[in-house]
Amino acid sequence: MTVDPRIAAGTDYGASDGEWRRLEWSQRRSEVELSGGRVDYVELGEGEPLLFVHGLSGCWRNWLENLPHFGARYRAIALDLPGFGTSPMPSWPISMEAYGKLLHELCEALGLEGTTLVGNSMGGLIAAEAALDRPELYRRLVLVSAAGIINTWQPQARATATAWGWKRFGTTVADRGAWFLSRPRTREALLGPFIRYPNQLPVDLLWEQIEGGVRCPGFGDALQALVGYDARERLGSIEPPTLIVSGLTDRIVPVSAAISYHRRIPRSRLEIFERTGHVPQLERPLRFNAVLDEFLAS
Repeated sequence: MTVDPRIAAGTDYGASDGEWRRLEWSQRRSEVELSGGRVDYVELGEGEPLLFVHGLSGCWRNWLENLPHFGARYRAIALDLPGFGTSPMPSWPISMEAYGKLLHELCEALGLEGTTLVGNSMGGLIAAEAALDRPELYRRLVLVSAAGIINTWQPQARATATAWGWKRFGTTVADRGAWFLSRPRTREALLGPFIRYPNQLPVDLLWEQIEGGVRCPGFGDALQALVGYDARERLGSIEPPTLIVSGLTDRIVPVSAAISYHRRIPRSRLEIFERTGHVPQLERPLRFNAVLDEFLAS
């Protein structure tokens, strides 16, 4: 496989083919009724299925830089989890186990067989939970800055405070998103905890993340469920081949969590991106797509 010279030179941060801007996404959107209610998703391509799962305060648009690339050769699907994006709150209580079972139900409803799960942050933990619960449904597992290994002081108390702050100020951030993004300093203040270099990414790409992800009624419930869930003792039972991707300077889920996942999961491979934060698939999409291409081919 030919390596893009920007990747080889380490100048690929924010580099993109821009294909996501050329697609009419409204034509790619669909919905399906599952046991807990409606789930919205986008779909591109045909063939072996890849299911992309976003994280906390995320949405399907977290995969904008990746879906066109993989939709050229695979059936690439990205959903809005219930309570996030445009999917309404579910009828059942939010938990990591319930979200894992939702992935089973979605795969069965869409006729997906031998699916590769690709999850970022909380979505990585949900993907791992799904693979642990029903390994026969999934061919491969990709964990991108996956949550689930908690090394935080007083996680429950911190989660309660964060959920309150999100409920109190999240709508303001969403309503004034264009203002925050129009100024380098406010862009850095808003997105710096998640993205290593917010001012090196296109403003329109950042806008898609805020517009699609900030208004999420499921945030508080999902955060409490997330910090109360510890998968460490079960990770050794994961059967599918697993790719683990982490940003070396991730401020949300430190790289030590990725190393712990790698040590615990048999048949796993670890890729660490230097000078990269919590969303490698958006920060270094050329490299991420190339690494995932190689993993899928192997």
